[in-house]
Amino acid sequence: MSDILIRKSNLIDIPLIEQLYKKVASVEGGLARTESEITREYVEHFVSKSIVNGIQFVATDKASNTIVGDIHCFGIGIKAFAHVIGDLTVAVHPDFQGQGIGKMLFEEVLEEVREMRPHILRVELIARESNTRALRFYESLGFEQEGRLKKRIKSVVGGFEDDIAMAWHRP
Repeated sequence: MSDILIRKSNLIDIPLIEQLYKKVASVEGGLARTESEITREYVEHFVSKSIVNGIQFVATDKASNTIVGDIHCFGIGIKAFAHVIGDLTVAVHPDFQGQGIGKMLFEEVLEEVREMRPHILRVELIARESNTRALRFYESLGFEQEGRLKKRIKSVVGGFEDDIAMAWHRP
């Protein structure tokens, strides 16, 4: 995909990342947070944590210079978990989904872990059980299902669903 540039994020990306997350959250099931829960403070928090103690990449559409994808993860800052990076979130603009951007973002994160972060042995994420497409995608990248968090997600239309805990382990 030659018209998409994957690069590390920085603090000046915060307004564009906020716009991206609001757009993705506006689609049912796009993110766990609703559009109104995507605030500048929320975005500043995860961008800052990712820069200090994690990894974050954005996908930029070269034609419009707009951020159309984001992936971030970070450590929790406890020695016993120094080998783990988690709180992984990936978001791709609805108009750009299905074009391989999510895969490109994940590949960058896993490459960074393999090449630059030998102390990271485990990358964690959580996905809702109804998102079977995402679960298959994560498994295709080498993530394994490790557990089920029962009735963890409350649906906006009522009812609950389980979250699936997944992890990628350094070979």
